Amino acid sequence: MAKMTPRTLSGFMELLPAPQQQMERIMEVLRTTYARYGFTPLDTPVIESSEVLLAKGGGETEKQIYRFSKGDADLSLRFDLTVPLAKYVALHYNDLSFPFRRYQIGKVYRGERAQRGRFREFYQADIDIIGDGKLDIANEAEIPAIIYQTFTALGLHRFQIRVNNRKILNGFYAMQELQEKSGDIMRTVDKLDKIGAEKVGRLLVDDIGLTAEQAEEILTFIAISGTNEEVLAALEGYAGRHETFDQGLSELRTVVKYLGAFGVPEANFAVDLTIARGLDYYTGTVYETTLLDHPEIGSVCSGGRYDNLAEFYTDRQLPGVGISIGLTRLFYVLGEQKMLNPALPTAPADVLILPMTEDLSPAITLATALRQAGIRTQLYTEQKKFKAKMNYADKLGVPYVVFLGEDEINANIVACKDMLTGEQTKLGFDETLARIRAGLAEKNAGTVILEK
Repeated sequence: MAKMTPRTLSGFMELLPAPQQQMERIMEVLRTTYARYGFTPLDTPVIESSEVLLAKGGGETEKQIYRFSKGDADLSLRFDLTVPLAKYVALHYNDLSFPFRRYQIGKVYRGERAQRGRFREFYQADIDIIGDGKLDIANEAEIPAIIYQTFTALGLHRFQIRVNNRKILNGFYAMQELQEKSGDIMRTVDKLDKIGAEKVGRLLVDDIGLTAEQAEEILTFIAISGTNEEVLAALEGYAGRHETFDQGLSELRTVVKYLGAFGVPEANFAVDLTIARGLDYYTGTVYETTLLDHPEIGSVCSGGRYDNLAEFYTDRQLPGVGISIGLTRLFYVLGEQKMLNPALPTAPADVLILPMTEDLSPAITLATALRQAGIRTQLYTEQKKFKAKMNYADKLGVPYVVFLGEDEINANIVACKDMLTGEQTKLGFDETLARIRAGLAEKNAGTVILEK
């Protein structure tokens, strides 16, 4: 029978063991940080009924979705984590306590053209807070504060969370008597970073039907810049002309104030009127996060406030606020920029035991004791030459190798080699354990990401 050539589908990431360990470290930082803020983990099915997933979709979503039939069932792979969350909250409403705070790290699927940094299967890492009828504005400041803590814990410092409020934009367009076109205008303005002000202005005139004066007025408005206080002060000049605008400005002021109280330095967040988010379901505060030294990457984390998460599944008003990290894309970019810390251990074990006797009982006993002490330990039992065993340890990057022969067993000591420094000791179990623990603490002390 002819052998099939193994291959991975285009747009699907498949990592080798060492980078997979780096990805797992990033996920662990996310889980730890999210849990610290009282979020519960959630895992929803990868496959859902197509009618459930497409309830608030259609258009581009329906074109990109992976859809198939199994018997009489019309099924689809989830394309984000928000729609399954909406179904989950509507379905389990009576069993949940509100506000419901969840985080989810999971794979999603989109049948779009695979290209550099864009995938068909990728991880998203989401946090959302869902209210029952109402949701306080403080939540709209806490979400970006959590992102600040998460990115800082990962080792990123040169990033900026850009904040705006859709009500400000809707109110401003209403002042210009353009409220019926506000959605189209915001989707066009959302392209500003990609195509520039001149092309956006042209699209506003040619595609949306605005006059040149209206397009110029919009571009002038969204170009307001300066410190956060300077931008807010400039916006005050528009106050009193439309209720929606005034409400959005009040909310934005509150979010800016609370972000400071949450401990977010002003260097890491900025009021930016160009942030609109292309999706119509955002109704209040919106966010986009960029790496200051890599603006070409675009947003690595985005989200905002929505008034009714589950409107297609229930009559209950369930407002929410959330944010999503495109984790696979971020990981790809960090690797490409060589920003993943190469000094952190990526081995599957902390200690590799090489038995030097035919009877493996002492080595098994030692491995068991190390594991019970919390040390990840692998027992090497293959009958190979000593050089091959050491090459195995080197290739895996195992920090410590333990040699256990007759001399060590009789003397009740452990011969342990630090594979990084080459230092080898012969000590009792407790002293060896203390040395390994201290060394591992030092080796794992760095952050996952190193900024250049």
